[in-house]
Amino acid sequence: MIKKLFVDMDVRDHPETRRMLRRLPLAPEYVATPSSIYQWINHSNDPVAAGKSVLYLTRNRGGFLKGCPGTREYTCCDYQILHVASFCTMDCSYCILQSYFHPPMLQFFVNREDLDDELDAFFEKAEIGRIGTGEFSDSLIWEDWSDLTDHLIGRFSKQHRAVLEIKTKTVNIERLKGLDHQRKTIIAWSLNTPWVIKSEERRTTSLEKRLAAAEKCQQWGYPLAFHFDPMIIYDGCEAAYKQVVEQLFQRIAAENIVWISLGTFRYMPALKSIIAQRFPCSKIPYGEFITGLDNKMRYFKPLRIALYRQMVTWIRDIAPSVTVYFCMEDDAVWQTTMGFVPPPNGGLGHLLDKSAINVCGLRP
Repeated sequence: MIKKLFVDMDVRDHPETRRMLRRLPLAPEYVATPSSIYQWINHSNDPVAAGKSVLYLTRNRGGFLKGCPGTREYTCCDYQILHVASFCTMDCSYCILQSYFHPPMLQFFVNREDLDDELDAFFEKAEIGRIGTGEFSDSLIWEDWSDLTDHLIGRFSKQHRAVLEIKTKTVNIERLKGLDHQRKTIIAWSLNTPWVIKSEERRTTSLEKRLAAAEKCQQWGYPLAFHFDPMIIYDGCEAAYKQVVEQLFQRIAAENIVWISLGTFRYMPALKSIIAQRFPCSKIPYGEFITGLDNKMRYFKPLRIALYRQMVTWIRDIAPSVTVYFCMEDDAVWQTTMGFVPPPNGGLGHLLDKSAINVCGLRP
């Protein structure tokens, strides 16, 4: 996928830069600023596709740790994002990153020493923490070029107050084998029906391969998580999602699952035209949507509730003790579907913390 490799002059002699350049099969171009890269991407016929073919090694000049960008109108899980990279080599029609970055471009931040300083400060806190690397990029697309995942797993294994969640749609797991993770790293997969994966998730691995990879990680002792997000409503989706749930629990033991999240497709209005242009055969932005309280287009609430209710029932029938939660839903959806509403001011976060304590052995 990578056709052009650029390196920020500021990090050309950084040890991580040198390590990655030895693994990348391209000659680097050194730049003082990314403006010329932005110009090249913006002038292409498909800036999103162009951005996926350009890798820029640079420094994260902001903070590595950021709070989840939730909204006050919907219940947030109080997750901490570890911003180690941006954008993705896979190509999902619904991906918000297509319209989030201007322009979209693969970036990897090499200043690991600053990342470590922020993690040290976080680990010194007396509270439980949940940190993940999969918000702005897939966590495991970088495995061929960087040993950052190994490094992070080692860092988290030496403390007991926080878990690292690695979210992926890949099966790039072989380097995870044999690592001393001490169950402080959760390996998580985004799951969907075979139809959605085939039609809307270009260059991703199949459901079968994702579950097989999860089963391997289970054998290696890792705690696991799964994210049914975004769930797409289409004719026959209920039977298809039920089958995915059944396949999941045929391969994964409930006691090894830290949590399962549910969320239906939602998008900022600007994404609709991008989907129409880049995925002309996709029908997903033309369903029954209304504008939500966060200004995102969301399925009508009765449609969301109907699918959620079935998903929760299917999961609880097989694994009643597994923690299931909604990503960015309101109190009415929680009450109608789950039978309770998380308390305000961090109630959902505390629920997930408890699950991490029970499954991963965290302690404050």
